[in-house]
Amino acid sequence: MESLGMIELNSIARGIEAGDAIVKTADVKLVGAYASCPGKYIVMIRGKVAAVKSAIEVGAKTAGKSLVNDIILASVHEQVFAALSCSTEIVCKGAVGVIETYSLATAVLLSDAAVKAANVELLEIRLGRGLGGKSFTILTGDVSSVKAAVEAAETANKEDGLLAHTAVIPRISEEMLRTLI
Repeated sequence: MESLGMIELNSIARGIEAGDAIVKTADVKLVGAYASCPGKYIVMIRGKVAAVKSAIEVGAKTAGKSLVNDIILASVHEQVFAALSCSTEIVCKGAVGVIETYSLATAVLLSDAAVKAANVELLEIRLGRGLGGKSFTILTGDVSSVKAAVEAAETANKEDGLLAHTAVIPRISEEMLRTLI
């Protein structure tokens, strides 16, 4: 498994500057870098743990007081990368879980905890675009697996307390499922 690093800033200009410093620091691959609501900027990278750690430390230092949050996941689940890039096929496997957060970095952290805890599929991790600074994750699986995954996310949230709400929908309607596609 690869590691994932992410910084979240409250300044777009500082975010671009920090992102540039990050990719120049170590042998890492840029997963994404973009502005999100409300006026935040995120940079996500992947690579070997030491390289990601070094790059995120440089990014956080460059961000200075603009840093909102940063994370380093030493062995991120591969589904997280696909869900971040919206490249998963939307197929409901029974139940649907929703994890809503106040922080973009927290959404990634809790999504990783959820997918590692139970036999679920991450459908999407939507990070703050058009959401007023919130983020959310959609996952699917059988009811007990979705419940276990959502509970794991709630437990993992104890570190920063930036979980907004969760929901487990045992059998989502076809109409609502289409809105997720």
